[in-house]
Amino acid sequence: MDTSILSSQTGIINRAQLALVPTPPGTATHRPIPHAEIVNALIETLGFRHIALMSEKYTVSKDGNDMFGVIELDQGMDGARFALGIRNSNAKRFRFSITVGYRVFVCDNLAFQGDFEPVLAKHSKNFNLIESISIGVDQMQRNFTPMVAQVDRWRESQLSDISAKLVIYRAFVEAELDIPHNLDRKVH
Repeated sequence: MDTSILSSQTGIINRAQLALVPTPPGTATHRPIPHAEIVNALIETLGFRHIALMSEKYTVSKDGNDMFGVIELDQGMDGARFALGIRNSNAKRFRFSITVGYRVFVCDNLAFQGDFEPVLAKHSKNFNLIESISIGVDQMQRNFTPMVAQVDRWRESQLSDISAKLVIYRAFVEAELDIPHNLDRKVH
């Protein structure tokens, strides 16, 4: 099962290509962080916790200031793995963020979705990347068990094909669906 989606207008790149993206100079209150430094710190932190990567892909904005990525982990449940979504802006467009879930969606149009967001940090002059990622990965690991439990509850409550068809039939054919009247109009 594919656990992550990365949508990009500029194309997918790998970690070696990400390392070639230049970082703009900082200011007194804003400290840009090289995208590759963020990814390397995250991968090192995951490694300390014996969490391996199954796949990774990245993209950057045309000017190189914004980075988006997805990393699939070797952790998960039967039939699915957890994934991380990452985004970083050296142009102050948004905060450095990591999201985790059994499905994540990261898009360069700023769509950013997962089940849990353990890291959300500004690039202030006092920002500590290693500490932020370490705390975020710890929080992420604590939420693995509740996410697996949620997926197990969904699996236990699945409808059979016959039951699903009956629900749809009753909703639309027998008009047992309570919908706004403007949605009930027939198109000519």
